[in-house]
Amino acid sequence: MLYLTNIGLEVHAQLQTASKIFCSCSTAFGAPPNTQVCEVCLGYPGALPVLNRTAVELAARAALVLGCTVHPVSLFARKHYFYPDLPKGYQITQHAQPLATDGTVTLTSPQGGRQIRVARVHMEEDAGKSLHDEGPFTGIDFNRSGVPLIEIVTAPDIDSAEAAAACFSRIRDLLVAVGVTDGNMEQGSLRCDANVSVRLSRDAPLGVKTETKNINSFRYVQRALQFEIDRQVDLLSSGRPVEQETRLWDSAAGRTVSMRGKEEAHDYRYLPEPDLQPLHVSAALLDGLRRTMPELPDETRARLIAAYGLPPYDAGVLTQSHALTRYFEAVASSSGNPKAASNWIMVEVLGRLNAAGDDITMIRVTPEALASLIRLVDSGTITGPTAKQLFERLFVEGGSPEAIVAAEGLGRVGDDVAIAALVQETLAANAKPVEQYRAGKKQTFGFLVGQVMKASGGKADPEKVAMHLRRALE
Repeated sequence: MLYLTNIGLEVHAQLQTASKIFCSCSTAFGAPPNTQVCEVCLGYPGALPVLNRTAVELAARAALVLGCTVHPVSLFARKHYFYPDLPKGYQITQHAQPLATDGTVTLTSPQGGRQIRVARVHMEEDAGKSLHDEGPFTGIDFNRSGVPLIEIVTAPDIDSAEAAAACFSRIRDLLVAVGVTDGNMEQGSLRCDANVSVRLSRDAPLGVKTETKNINSFRYVQRALQFEIDRQVDLLSSGRPVEQETRLWDSAAGRTVSMRGKEEAHDYRYLPEPDLQPLHVSAALLDGLRRTMPELPDETRARLIAAYGLPPYDAGVLTQSHALTRYFEAVASSSGNPKAASNWIMVEVLGRLNAAGDDITMIRVTPEALASLIRLVDSGTITGPTAKQLFERLFVEGGSPEAIVAAEGLGRVGDDVAIAALVQETLAANAKPVEQYRAGKKQTFGFLVGQVMKASGGKADPEKVAMHLRRALE
């Protein structure tokens, strides 16, 4: 039997504020445990929360970019549960009257667009973090306690694991584009839980759902949800029921595992938060946020394609962040060669940054330096291999390509006499490939070209090398 899938996402995004949601403690990542805490975020009796205005503005900006209605009044509540990393014994969140409701996420594909409904966007504080590598003990780091979050809850409109990963990715792109979050999943700035159920037909009621937690990458969203879909279909196909439960994604094992069943589900006992007034968001604030909304990813991609003649794939890669787009546009403008700028950034720049675990803001190769490198290649001053060697140096040391070329004599060798001499030396040192070429194995020609280029330190003119080599061989 063919089962239909229904998936709803709960996306938790950390807001890009300098301080926590209800106190002035820093939100900077990576500080020693329990060094960014105070009486408020540690839940001391009598310590009162004060709402962070910037967090409200970022949450409202997120709601607007998701097409939600931001309500003039929303309320904070206490969500009660006991866990060691929750020092107050409750989490301040929004429940009955959230900040915003009724938005959409639009997914595009070759088959056309589709919309996923966003049920709500609400604000809340994060909990602390349990550290399980403290020998026989579990340590608690409260630095994250009180960090401002929004939770984005979609309707169960998603019909496949692939679409769920695409929806999560789309939400991240929008939030990062408007500066709401840095979207760093490795540091926990963006997390995703998913509710999954299956049913036999669209007319049937929704099936029993399970909630899958601990999914921290787009790839794992797809893998975890596909496993859970297959697991539920297998149960129902064999006549066994699906139990309502919370499950964890075990990335090492490639499977979801049971965390707690329905009988253990929390009764959170939501109560109004007595220490915080109702949150009022004025029309003037929303108008100001709309006027200052930056360019969205789809708009940026369309502009790069139109203005620079880039293929859609390139435009997609170069709009991963505003900083990356700005870097590309600076290189393209200064070099006069947008496609070369795109190629260098996608292959060399992002390749090195990804390997180092850095982003574009960390690179030592300035846009001016990369543009200069492209101009040196385009003008014939240096060869492609020399340019790649130069880039490696610039990535580590920074500096000016022109200055390095001038100081170290790295310019292209185009002298026919010098190249002919290099060719003769190469042929003498590679008698067997020469013999193979003359016997009809023409693919050795590329090897011999490479040997000449290597002998020249990558500086010889490749076209002249090929010409002199072919002349010498034939």
